[in-house]
Amino acid sequence: MKGRRPEEPAVPDPHSAAAASAPASAAQRVIKKYPNRRLYDTSTSTYITLTEVKQLVMEGESVVVRDAKTGEDLTRSILLQIILEEEAGGAPMFTEAVLANIIRFYGHAMQGFMGAYLEKNVQVFTDIQAKLAEQSGGVTPEMWTKFMNLQSPMLTGAMGSYMEQSQAMFTQMQEQMQKQTEQMLGAFGIKQR
Repeated sequence: MKGRRPEEPAVPDPHSAAAASAPASAAQRVIKKYPNRRLYDTSTSTYITLTEVKQLVMEGESVVVRDAKTGEDLTRSILLQIILEEEAGGAPMFTEAVLANIIRFYGHAMQGFMGAYLEKNVQVFTDIQAKLAEQSGGVTPEMWTKFMNLQSPMLTGAMGSYMEQSQAMFTQMQEQMQKQTEQMLGAFGIKQR
């Protein structure tokens, strides 16, 4: 392939046999990552940036990132890279203490429970946010500010519901831990008092 720089991959043909054999549902936006770190959106047949991938996620697109050569799923690493860039930016979401606590759960017996707990809490919070947005369709920024300052019953109810669900998930997690502890101790012939 004379004339092409080695670090620039040829623009892939989305109609090629390799593209046709890639497993992807019609609802997923397939992004291919090349060795030179470039990202190629197979839906638009264009190279895109990490910022544009972030925008697709923000718009609710289902995105999957695959290694262009091996087909390996790189979606998690790309999403983590986006989070890292956001955290390094102006307004981080996580404090150092929160990040340190998350790290402490890796390799810990509670790792699976903590992941599920965080995932459920984020989903509940997202659902509440969507309901509030849906119910406040024609609300202007000024009206929203007044709404938030009044501590409306709807917001209080939504946050109360979130807290109840969060507490229920935590209680369920504790019960599962208790059962697992009893089973493990029982396997060693030790009975809990």
